[in-house]
Amino acid sequence: MRKVKTRFVCQSCGYESPRWMGRCPGCNEWNTLVEEVEPRPLGHSTSLSRSGATGRPVAIAAVEAAAEPRLPSGFAEVDRVLGGGVVPGSLVLVGGDPGIGKSTILLQLSRHIAETAGPVLYVSGEESVRQVRLRADRLGALSERLFVMSETELEQVAAALTELSPKLCVIDSIQTVYRSDIQSAPGSVSQVRESAAELMRLAKTLGVPVFIVGHVTKSGDLAGPRVLEHIVDTVLYLEGERHQSYRILRAAKNRFGSTNEIAVFLMEENGLAEVDNPSEAFLAERPAGAAGSVVFASLEGTRPLLVEVQALVAATTFPAPRRMAAGVDYNRLVLLLAVLEKRAGLNLSAHDAYVKVSGGARIDEPAGDLAVVTAVASSLRNAPVPERMVLLGEVGLTGEVRAVSRLDERLGEAAKLGFTDFLVPAGNLRRSRASRGRPSDLNIQAVSTVEEAVAIALGLEGHVAAGQVAAGHAPGGRGEPWGREAGRR
Repeated sequence: MRKVKTRFVCQSCGYESPRWMGRCPGCNEWNTLVEEVEPRPLGHSTSLSRSGATGRPVAIAAVEAAAEPRLPSGFAEVDRVLGGGVVPGSLVLVGGDPGIGKSTILLQLSRHIAETAGPVLYVSGEESVRQVRLRADRLGALSERLFVMSETELEQVAAALTELSPKLCVIDSIQTVYRSDIQSAPGSVSQVRESAAELMRLAKTLGVPVFIVGHVTKSGDLAGPRVLEHIVDTVLYLEGERHQSYRILRAAKNRFGSTNEIAVFLMEENGLAEVDNPSEAFLAERPAGAAGSVVFASLEGTRPLLVEVQALVAATTFPAPRRMAAGVDYNRLVLLLAVLEKRAGLNLSAHDAYVKVSGGARIDEPAGDLAVVTAVASSLRNAPVPERMVLLGEVGLTGEVRAVSRLDERLGEAAKLGFTDFLVPAGNLRRSRASRGRPSDLNIQAVSTVEEAVAIALGLEGHVAAGQVAAGHAPGGRGEPWGREAGRR
């Protein structure tokens, strides 16, 4: 009789150890090592080569430079994120919070491909066939060529996939699928890793694109071993608040396209609908004349996108003021608040500061620094920024405003929505002599420092010239302090 061998595997990062330890050396998490039975060696090869490919080395110059064929998904926004469409033989991982709409968008996508390309296999390990049918009725996703299967054993799924040879296969979800030759529970590190590897082999061998749904943890990371993200070709995240209507699909990894593109959807009664103009949607409910509200023209891949940055600054009664950020990196916010205090003379040490990007959007690029600091200053001073003004610029530690990329495209998108006033880095205007995509009737002002930008946005230009902003003088001669004295009052 073969002796059963066991090992201890971390359920967080996949680290393996011959003995139990309280703390995982790989990820430093406590009590995550679980004993599992080592899988038996397989008698067949598990090569992941594509169908018809040769195992012999060939000269790279002799490889045919043909573009990968693509299947339209039925959503132009999804095709943009994927890099042009669904690639046959690819393995795509879709993650997101529970109830965010992962199964909904995949069922809608499956219906379109079934109607336009061929049969589609939808495998649900969490719901019965009848439950999937009820959702398809609600979404209007019924099709004679959409086949549904309620199964969790991977061998049965592989047999159905080989027999049907569909144009697309959806696995919902990878945490429910298991291999019978592995003696561990479904959802464990071993089961998730080996099941994903087998699905990759099937996708490459049969040339069938496979979408797998992955759960996320409380911290927002994909559940299971980190190696899962390395196995798949593309990692997509569906983001958004469950109590809000907008959903954002972005790529964290993409072997067939860019990872900078995003897709914006609106959750409706009959499923997810594409948002043709995300900028207009994000600014639809922007309050007029409100202090702490600033518009920023971000760049998501090839498309400029206008978002609203909101800030709320309030006096605190605690020794340590609170700092909270939603849609903005927390560490970046703390850095910008320090620059405001040191370089612009704003006393924020006695105030709580809350910054949010409305609509569930997120700012990842440094070009949004100037919008964040101006929104904070506007809320502290209770002075609104002009309603038709857009701010762009990266803020350095010495208070300088640095140039941003692709300025003309950002200005053009803002001009389409009626914005006329712009604060941009002086370095951009010095570099860009030709403005082929820039409208000529825009009021563009160049700024070099944070103090100058805040003063112009809040109507304090004359006080900057006189050197009174940092000295503590308010506009209009009312005697109200602007700098550090404002925080002490």
